[in-house]
Amino acid sequence: MPATAPPARLPLPGLIGLASLVLLLPAAALAADSQALIRLLSTKRCEQCRLADADLVQADLRDAELNGAQLQRANLSGARLDGARLAGADLSFTSLQGASLRGADLRGARLLGTDLRDADLGGALLDASALASSHWQGARGIDPAQQSYATLHNAGVDAATRGRFPEAEQFFSAAIGRQPEAAISWVARGISRSEQGNTAAAAQDFTYAAGLYAQEGQIDTSKQLKEAALQLDATPDKGKGGNGLGPQILSGTMGVLQFLAPLAIKAFVPLAF
Repeated sequence: MPATAPPARLPLPGLIGLASLVLLLPAAALAADSQALIRLLSTKRCEQCRLADADLVQADLRDAELNGAQLQRANLSGARLDGARLAGADLSFTSLQGASLRGADLRGARLLGTDLRDADLGGALLDASALASSHWQGARGIDPAQQSYATLHNAGVDAATRGRFPEAEQFFSAAIGRQPEAAISWVARGISRSEQGNTAAAAQDFTYAAGLYAQEGQIDTSKQLKEAALQLDATPDKGKGGNGLGPQILSGTMGVLQFLAPLAIKAFVPLAF
């Protein structure tokens, strides 16, 4: 057999260190980009790296340099990212649920569909418009200035579609506080209140929304909301459990308020940002 050249050898300390890092990486992480992950975990510097789909659950990435990194769909649940630099990073559909991001720089980061629920964002720098496209229920430390109207309304939409109507009502109320002339938020809050069986309050929201739509010249929509308010006024409060309006809207099979379905569906569509 022809002689073959012996494989190149790493110095022993480097070889052991590399092997240790590889053994510590989950299989999903290795599939993403093993070289980038090894670099990240060994140096905490991986700017512009391709780390999509990486599994970094509870990783210690404090003060990591990740500006411009591609982290789409990565799992960073429970990770420690305090002080990390993530400016311009793509975190679309990434899970950061329960992660600590205190003082992290997220300016210019893409947060489309990013799961920030229960995360700690105290002192973090991020754009309000980007936050509006993420899921941040239960997150702590968000600067009130970063909670734009769209951010709050979309958080209400997310809570409502998950069936958490008391939480949805709170978000829609906060959105109305930011932009009281936004009729669609009044409709959405009315639906959330109806879901909790509070038909009187729901009727009031529909009536107010009807007035706003009338001012905009949308007379047919205004009439529909007034009719909905009348029907709710004739329905006694049901307490917990409500009228089942939300799930019926989503399934397209509304009952007595079926004529309101198109507007109700619109109320549960996230706003553009």
